[in-house]
Amino acid sequence: MTPFDLGPCSNASAETHPDPDQVLLKRFEHVRETTRRLAHPLTAEDMLAQSMPDASPAKWHLAHTSWFFETFLLLPRGFPPFDPAFQYLFNSYYEALGERQPRAARGLMTRPSAPEVMDYRRHVEAGMRKVLAGATDAETAALVTLGLAHEEQHQELMLTDILHLFAQNRLKPAYLTPPTEPGGFGPTRPSTFTALGGGIVPIGSDGHGFSFDNEFPRHDVLLGPYRLADRLVTNEEWLAFMEDGGYRRADLWLSDGWTCRQAEAWDAPLYWEGQGGDWVAFGLHGLQPLVLDAPVVHVSFYEADAFARWAGARLPLEAEWEHAAHGSSQRGALLDEGDFTPRPAASAPLAQMIGDVWEWTASPYVGYPGFRPATGAVGEYNGKFMVNQMILRGGSCVTPSAHIRSSYRNFFQPHQRWQFSGLRLALD
Repeated sequence: MTPFDLGPCSNASAETHPDPDQVLLKRFEHVRETTRRLAHPLTAEDMLAQSMPDASPAKWHLAHTSWFFETFLLLPRGFPPFDPAFQYLFNSYYEALGERQPRAARGLMTRPSAPEVMDYRRHVEAGMRKVLAGATDAETAALVTLGLAHEEQHQELMLTDILHLFAQNRLKPAYLTPPTEPGGFGPTRPSTFTALGGGIVPIGSDGHGFSFDNEFPRHDVLLGPYRLADRLVTNEEWLAFMEDGGYRRADLWLSDGWTCRQAEAWDAPLYWEGQGGDWVAFGLHGLQPLVLDAPVVHVSFYEADAFARWAGARLPLEAEWEHAAHGSSQRGALLDEGDFTPRPAASAPLAQMIGDVWEWTASPYVGYPGFRPATGAVGEYNGKFMVNQMILRGGSCVTPSAHIRSSYRNFFQPHQRWQFSGLRLALD
């Protein structure tokens, strides 16, 4: 098995009614093993470095995801801590749990070493196997499931952070060996728009399976008729935007976006480089020729909004996106396939709704009507970030397949570009 045979976790047994505790234990083992495999190509030096305040070292991701299980499941049950100092070092943002290493200074922690962090992971896993060995009550099962979803988020973040780190290196190292026969260099097929009738539609989690608290309560939204592009915007279309002066035309940009574009000197998506009149893109496979019919990726909300204006369209509302996603079954690239690269769209109505790249929407990140965060530290998970952020939908090529669903709400600040973010157009 290679480090990236990351197929989704199957049921714990072939029985019609498998033991729920065994299913949860099997899922725990799968998620933890996936994280270990994702760290396998990294050197100790790779795992220490922090390329910017928004990113975290891989070593920190590996420790923090273990800290979550230790803090919320093992310590309350009387298990001894691996190292009491880790409660300070690997807390992320939980104010209720005390002080923590400043986020921007996580890369300064040369100790504990990478091997010690892996020892910490094994220590936590041994404790969790004891917790999961017996009958698991509903509260414990819910916390374990939250911890697994949390770790899956950090699997994606670890890859996006490593990509940003490697992009700062003049050597342009590849995290993963590039494919021997890259495909998809053809011209972009014309986009069509699917008409959706709107009306009063239910939005939010239906409560079947795990969902984060920000996906609740399920509620009705009134949508007018609208149309949604059948695929994501491609690199070829983005090149046309650039060639038409899209990065030089203030009339296309929101005021804050234009200020940001000027301050950051944006003239192309993040990780694009001009070489001899052509463009190449840096990704987890290293520097590669630009695939014209693949989705554009690593653009901010501001850039996505400017492109939509240039195209005579707009970004969809998150409710419009979710309503449309219920009628689409075709998926793009996800983490489990192990390629970590967005791919050209299949010829299907509303292709790529799940996978390939996160899709910016025109909706700000706010709570649904009636939203209330949980009490205690766990309640800090989502609710306190509901300001100055925009919603993205659909997952990306580095999102685990078991982690994504049509009601999932991702959120980032509008200037951020290091995530696998792109766009789909909408029309009234």
